[in-house]
Amino acid sequence: MHDRIEWAKHSPEAYKAMIGLEQALVASGLEHSLLELIRLRASQVNGCAYCVNMHANDARKAGETEARLQTLSVWRETRYFTPRERAALAWVESLTRLPERGAPQDEYQALLEHFDAKEIANLTLAIATINAWNRFGVGFAMVPA
Repeated sequence: MHDRIEWAKHSPEAYKAMIGLEQALVASGLEHSLLELIRLRASQVNGCAYCVNMHANDARKAGETEARLQTLSVWRETRYFTPRERAALAWVESLTRLPERGAPQDEYQALLEHFDAKEIANLTLAIATINAWNRFGVGFAMVPA
């Protein structure tokens, strides 16, 4: 890989702000397992090797099964994910691919069946946050150790 700056060392204020978003997510009430699925799926879509590795490992530590981790990239083709998770994963893909897909009304309606307004706001924050982390990871060519 290419040698690029260690962004957090050069902009500790930005890193601190990102950590603040993560702390808000921990306090959000969303399930830890769902947050890890969100982080992992967005990282897969964005091609962030560092984040894919980290969040797959974090999901395992949180009790996620290998079958679900191995099929997350094709979640629509399996029965491993709950309707709540499926609604969240669809929202992840839409917001991560925003220029291509927008935020379809049917996917938003599916969220309303499984999440309250606060949860939808926090789910969207989780997606926005991992997408920001992915921009740092891909932009600065971060790779797993």
